[in-house]
Amino acid sequence: MSDLDLTPTLPVQTGPPESRASRGGPDTGAYPTWVEIDRRAIAHNARALRAWVAPAALMAVVKGNAYGHGQREVAELLRGEVDWFGVNSLAEAELLRQDGHDRPTLILGHTPPAGAADVVRGGFRQVVYDEAGVEALAAAAAREGRVARVHLEVETGTNRLGVRPGRAGELAALVRARPSLWLEGAYAHFANVEDSLDDSFADLQLSRLRAALEGLEVGGRLAVKHAAATAAAVLYGRTRFDLVRAGIGLYGLWPSAVTERAAREAGLELDLRPALTWKARVAHLNDVPLGETIGYGCAYYVSQPRRIATLPVGYYEGLDRGLSGLGPEGGGVVLVGGRPAPIVGRVAMNMCMVDVTRIPGVRVGDEVVLIGRQGDAHAPAEAMAERLGTINYEIVTRIGASVPRVVV
Repeated sequence: MSDLDLTPTLPVQTGPPESRASRGGPDTGAYPTWVEIDRRAIAHNARALRAWVAPAALMAVVKGNAYGHGQREVAELLRGEVDWFGVNSLAEAELLRQDGHDRPTLILGHTPPAGAADVVRGGFRQVVYDEAGVEALAAAAAREGRVARVHLEVETGTNRLGVRPGRAGELAALVRARPSLWLEGAYAHFANVEDSLDDSFADLQLSRLRAALEGLEVGGRLAVKHAAATAAAVLYGRTRFDLVRAGIGLYGLWPSAVTERAAREAGLELDLRPALTWKARVAHLNDVPLGETIGYGCAYYVSQPRRIATLPVGYYEGLDRGLSGLGPEGGGVVLVGGRPAPIVGRVAMNMCMVDVTRIPGVRVGDEVVLIGRQGDAHAPAEAMAERLGTINYEIVTRIGASVPRVVV
C-alpha cells in the first residue's frame, strides 16, 4: 500500500447510480466503467500554461485521444483557450474539423502519400521531412488549386522523424520551389529534457536547431518556429520560440518526477491539476473460503477467508495485466470506500477482482476509483506507472477508447 498518496482532500460522492443522478452529478448509471474529465482542471491548466509561455502561442496536443482523456471532450473544453491544435494523424485532424474546430492544426505524425489530398482539403498543416512527403503534398495542393502549409522537422538528436540539419536547406528549397506549398514553420523535438537534470544534450539540440533555422531563413522568413513541449517550456524559457506544444501538462500531469523536482528546486510555481478520474462499479461480491483460488491459472491462493469484489474492467479497457495480484499482498491498488484495495488474481480481458475484506459496508454498485481521488485517498497515475515500470503517459493514454468519457 506504500505507493498510495493519502493526502487529505474533499470527499467525493459515492453510492448507487440513482443517488448520484439525484444530486446533480453526471448520469453514469449505465456505465460499468468510465472516465471523468474535470472541466475546471483542463481550463485551469490551459490558462496556467498560456501565462507561463507568453508571449509564445500555445498549442494543445490532443493526439492519442487527448492522452486518453477523450479528444472530442477535451477539444470542446479548450475552445477559446488555445491557439493551435497538434495531432498525430490525419484522422485525428479530421475529427477536430468535424466538430467545428477552426484553430490551426498541425499533423505531427506520418501521413502516407495517399492521404495528402485530404490534408490539403482539410486545410491542415503537415510535417515534412523527406522529398516524397513534399512532392505528394505539392501535387495534391496543385490539383486542388490550393496552397498547403507545411512545417519542416529538423532532426537534432531524437532520430525519429526529421531531416538532418545538413539537408534541411535542401529540403526547404524544394518546398519553396513548389508554388502550391508554403514553408510556414520549422521545428525540432527534444530527446532528453524529461529524464535528466543535465540540460547539456538539450542545449546541443537547441544549438543544432538554431543553426538550421538560420540557414532556413536565408530563403525566406519562417512564420512559426517551435521546439518546446511541456517539460522544456516549463524549465527552459530559451526553448519556447514562437509556439509551445503543450501535451501532458495540459492534462495536469507532470512529464516526469525529474521535471517536477527540477521545477520545484528552481522555485518555479506552476500549478498543474490532474483532470482525469477513472472509475468502475462493484459488479459482484463473493465470500471466498480458505483454500480456494481466484482468477485464471488458479494463481492467487486464498490463505484465509476473503471478501472479494469483482470489477467490470480488464485489460481490454486498459487496466494492464501487469497489475495482477499473484502473491499474498495482491497487485495493483484501487480505491473502494475511500480506502486502498489490492487487485487479487489475474487481470482478465474485461474483469478483475479486488480484496475488500477490511473495507466495511461495500455494496454492489458502489463506485471504485482506479485512477484519481476518493475520500482522503489518492491513487495517481504515477503510482500505477511505477508499479508497471512505465510512465504516466502510457497509463492514461491506454485507457480504451470504448470507455466513456464524461465531463464533470
